[in-house]
Amino acid sequence: MKSTKGTEVVTLRPLTCEMGQLSRPDGSATTFQGDTCVTVSVYGPGEVRINKEQLDRATIDVVYKPKSGLPACADKAREKVIRHTCESVLLANLHPRSSINVTVQEVQDSGSFLATCVNSCCLALLDASISMKCTMAAVGCCIDFENEIILDPTKQQEERSKATMTFVFDSKDLKLLTVVAEGKYTREQFQRCLIVCKEASESVFSFFRDSVKRKLSKTV
Repeated sequence: MKSTKGTEVVTLRPLTCEMGQLSRPDGSATTFQGDTCVTVSVYGPGEVRINKEQLDRATIDVVYKPKSGLPACADKAREKVIRHTCESVLLANLHPRSSINVTVQEVQDSGSFLATCVNSCCLALLDASISMKCTMAAVGCCIDFENEIILDPTKQQEERSKATMTFVFDSKDLKLLTVVAEGKYTREQFQRCLIVCKEASESVFSFFRDSVKRKLSKTV
């Protein structure tokens, strides 16, 4: 997938997905971004535990499962980011005193992993027909030691960079919903990364539309 801005060409690794493969969840999506793969399942709206019940809205519960072993501190932080991002687009007030459960399963981390998690969550929520204000698209990038921006980097490129960033945009006005940045960078570098990723997010939204059309055509 490519998009252009002036003379600069930005490219995302190939995006593919399979929606509704799992039978037990209300919605699911397995998303590939290059060699990175994430499976997300969505349950709900359904029954909620009394200690988590909210009178005016649904409780959004996100569980992240690593490829092997128990979740580490970094996994819990990723889980929190995904939950807050989902909360920003879901119309939780339509389902008070209920629960929407999202399970994120790591299959393969080959770079831009958080972005793939968010994109897979969006597809799974669409598959579950959960009410949303808008869809959300995540794009990752990194800055190497030559101050070049690498869009949708691989794991090796991330490890050889001085800063990594993940931006999440909404589908209405491409407004920034979430940003996670690590490493050393200047304000100018941050703005450059934001512009490049914002432009690339249009390709992700186009991928969402194509995926839903393909899903509906199979259903019909």
